[in-house]
Amino acid sequence: MITKSTKAKVLILGGSGFVSGVLAKRAIAAGHEVSVVTRGERPLPSGAHSIRADRTDRAAFRRVFEGISEGFDLIVDCICYTEDDAAQDVELFSGRCNRFVFISTDSVYDPASRSFPQDETDAVFLADGYGGDKRRSEVVFQQTPADRLPWTILRPCHIYGPGSHLGCIPRHSREPELVARIRSGQPLELVGGGRTLIQPLYVEDLVEVILACADNSRSIGGTYNVAGPTTIEAFRYYEIIAQTLSVDLRFVEIPFGPFWESEVRFRGYLCHRLQSLRGLEIAGLPLPSIGPEIGLPLHVQSVLSN
Repeated sequence: MITKSTKAKVLILGGSGFVSGVLAKRAIAAGHEVSVVTRGERPLPSGAHSIRADRTDRAAFRRVFEGISEGFDLIVDCICYTEDDAAQDVELFSGRCNRFVFISTDSVYDPASRSFPQDETDAVFLADGYGGDKRRSEVVFQQTPADRLPWTILRPCHIYGPGSHLGCIPRHSREPELVARIRSGQPLELVGGGRTLIQPLYVEDLVEVILACADNSRSIGGTYNVAGPTTIEAFRYYEIIAQTLSVDLRFVEIPFGPFWESEVRFRGYLCHRLQSLRGLEIAGLPLPSIGPEIGLPLHVQSVLSN
């Protein structure tokens, strides 16, 4: 991992978002020189250098980086959502960085064909929607020689932590008012009673893996699941929030079958999301260690304090 004793030049695409913001703060605190690509719509972490650019304006985005002569030790793309975005990365950053990390998602796996646990290779992938777009982005990198762009792909599961909204399944996924709702005693509507299994990933654990890729040569050209250390039911996720608030969790169960059939876009969040972390272990990347019994109360406290 790049450390305080090794000052590195880090470029983060999307550095004012949730994961990217935490990553920028951690890298700055470690003494690294951090630049972030942003449209300038949100404040950046203190100490970050802003590169104003909108990647959807392909020509303008290219001109920005054609005007930057120096390379980077680590580039992390947190806002690559399409194969065109991925192709843009390959075009602009090949030969200009020592390591490149693409933040993908476990939503690339077909929810109807998952293994338990799911590894990175023996998989059926989605072709449509958010997961399908991310999968096509992955393929662009996977078809790029690693000696041209030394890439690593990370597939995190549900990420939580200060700076994001809580909630892991419909109808209460990433809900801004979730803490207030539970605190006031309003019942939640949990599809299937919240009995699907998840491995919530605390954002600091993900950031540690990202930074560890910077000087881990074994992870070059690799694709890795990243998930939390503890498997729980989605119901337990919400119960921990309620316990932190010292209230009872009230909920009503939404029948699973009809919701699954009618709300196709939510299927990736309504399957058992169990991931093998053997790939991380073999590559020598750090295994996540912060479980939801510790991480969720920290997240709740951050919501209350803000």
